[in-house]
Amino acid sequence: MRIIGVDEAGRGSVFGPLIIAGVSIDNSIDLKALGVKDSKKLTPKKRESIFAQLREINGIELIVKELKPSLIDKYVFNGQKHMKLNYLEAKFMSLIINSLHGELAVVDAADTSERLFASQIHSFLKRDIMLISSHHADDIYPVVSAASIVAKVNRDKMIRSIQAVYGKIGSGYPSDPLTRKYLQENMDSIAKMPFVRMSWKTLKRVLEQNQL
Repeated sequence: MRIIGVDEAGRGSVFGPLIIAGVSIDNSIDLKALGVKDSKKLTPKKRESIFAQLREINGIELIVKELKPSLIDKYVFNGQKHMKLNYLEAKFMSLIINSLHGELAVVDAADTSERLFASQIHSFLKRDIMLISSHHADDIYPVVSAASIVAKVNRDKMIRSIQAVYGKIGSGYPSDPLTRKYLQENMDSIAKMPFVRMSWKTLKRVLEQNQL
């Protein structure tokens, strides 16, 4: 059996894209032997190493989708109830599943309701496939852990590209001191920067208070 795993990176970030990645692999392959685990539990160097090994596995399929800040803002600002960011993620996860071979797909549920998230994904699927929508799937299912690594490595690469043009923006997460410092120092121009998610409540609060 081929299994598909889907996960994202960058959901809670103020800066940069949200990356969703999918991995399709034969279930006989021992991903744990490669050191695969939730990307948050790995160092950047280890993630890069495992990502390189994943790409060398015979028959593996990898796919990455980028959700730009402008698209995220569109859904968060204008979407109706149950049709905001979670809905957008479900839509793109289904696109990934549709593009990969496999009889079973496992996704890391973005919604508090695993069932609702699965239902939203099903509404976009073009074939009949077993689907598991689970919280903490990136910690439970190795194939989703692999997808989380692919997503994180690709997002980190995009953040480095942004930094090369705009300077030290940090990881993009509000908890990052570098990100907070960048926000504080660029308050007047932040709304004009294409890598900023203007729909984030954290950013709205900072702009309203004009302080961190």
